Amino acid sequence: MTEAAAVAHAESQFDSGAFFATLAARVACRTESQNPERAEALAAYLDGQIAPALAALGFRSTIHPNPEAGAPPFLIGERLEDPALPTVLFYGHGDVVRGHEGQWAEGRDPWTLTPADGPGGARWYGRGAADNKAQHSINIAALAAVLAARGGRLGFNAKWLVEMGEETGSPGLAAFCAAQKQALAADVLIASDGPRLRADRPTVFLGSRGVANVDLVLKERDGGHHSGNWGGLLRNPGTVLANAIASLVDAQGGIRVQGLRPPPIPASVRAALADIAVGGGPGDPDVDTAWGEPGLTPAERVFGWNALEVLAFGCGNPAQPVNAIPPAARATLQLRFVVGTDLGNGGQRIRQHIVAHLHDHGFHGVEVSEPVVMAATRLDPDNAWVRLAMQSLQASTGVKPALLPNLGGSLPNDVFADILGLPTVWVPHSYPACSQHAPNEHVLPAVLRQGLGMTAALLWQVGEQAAVLPRRAG
Repeated sequence: MTEAAAVAHAESQFDSGAFFATLAARVACRTESQNPERAEALAAYLDGQIAPALAALGFRSTIHPNPEAGAPPFLIGERLEDPALPTVLFYGHGDVVRGHEGQWAEGRDPWTLTPADGPGGARWYGRGAADNKAQHSINIAALAAVLAARGGRLGFNAKWLVEMGEETGSPGLAAFCAAQKQALAADVLIASDGPRLRADRPTVFLGSRGVANVDLVLKERDGGHHSGNWGGLLRNPGTVLANAIASLVDAQGGIRVQGLRPPPIPASVRAALADIAVGGGPGDPDVDTAWGEPGLTPAERVFGWNALEVLAFGCGNPAQPVNAIPPAARATLQLRFVVGTDLGNGGQRIRQHIVAHLHDHGFHGVEVSEPVVMAATRLDPDNAWVRLAMQSLQASTGVKPALLPNLGGSLPNDVFADILGLPTVWVPHSYPACSQHAPNEHVLPAVLRQGLGMTAALLWQVGEQAAVLPRRAG
């Protein structure tokens, strides 16, 4: 009964080929939540893959309908050893984006886990391998390793929540968790999604930036008018909207709307980001060091600050321009924001800030949509569960993990942090150039093997330190 035995058991699952076989079976499930024809496959993944795997570890699982009509189901699994022990909630999603058949290099089938060499070494290709099937499979396998090493006990209670709609915005997740708050009661969330900071550096992140998408539309008239006859006489909506956007965000990417800017970066967040270097990995683009908020490091800009990005902008017919002043222009902007940004109820303040700013700068007639918002979350880096994770990962890998107070991207962490009231510790097992959501999605075998071992070590330590770990109130 040692941590080393748990790690060895986890790594043996990789070395024997058992983990590859498990992941291959899960990749073969065509769980495209963006494809309405895959509803049966989504439910079958929970019933055929997750429930049996958890049952083998002593979990009782229940599959629940989604409170949102037509949305895919959820699975809750529970393994209770002793009410006096802490409870860990694990999370994963079994759905994937569309497979993009026919677009993968070397004719690869997205639904077949395929080993191949790539830049930097071996890779396993397959849709959902990185996002999120390998990641939740590692956590299930690590639980099995701890059980085997500890003679059938974890030393803590464990619950699982698996959803099948994350790639379509997690429909019904918030309402489901609110309704199942008692069933999902725990002391911490430990989960895996997203990429490491770099392939060679284990990473812990504690939340995510929020996201709000807003459409700007300016319609001046019903039809186009010849630019030779009317140029210089009619307001061009493309020109007006371009200048309106330039009033919101400057030519270096700095946000000009005070209400869309975050509060100063907390000292604990700055300290956590002090040794974080962004980019530099295989396939990463070069960082534009002069872009974004001045006076901040690249890590502070992406993990500690807000960014207002233009995702799409159009007027007329860009593919086949004609000599006519277009009647309308449209743009989609996205605000990635950190905790403390002035959102208001449901993000209403974001729209109010933009509308007021455009009005004050003379841009009348621009319609601003209600934003679609996913909230920001951030756990204090000094939390005891964070300290446990950082100490364990460093001890088991020999590498100081990167600690990100929040992910630069977004995921439904607000459901766990705000609705369920949990400290959230995310330990990802992918890397930035994994091509998730695109053809050629892949995972790195070396990262998976390390992930199996270090997760088994972490969960072993949860059991070892169960008596002193913080518990939820009540």
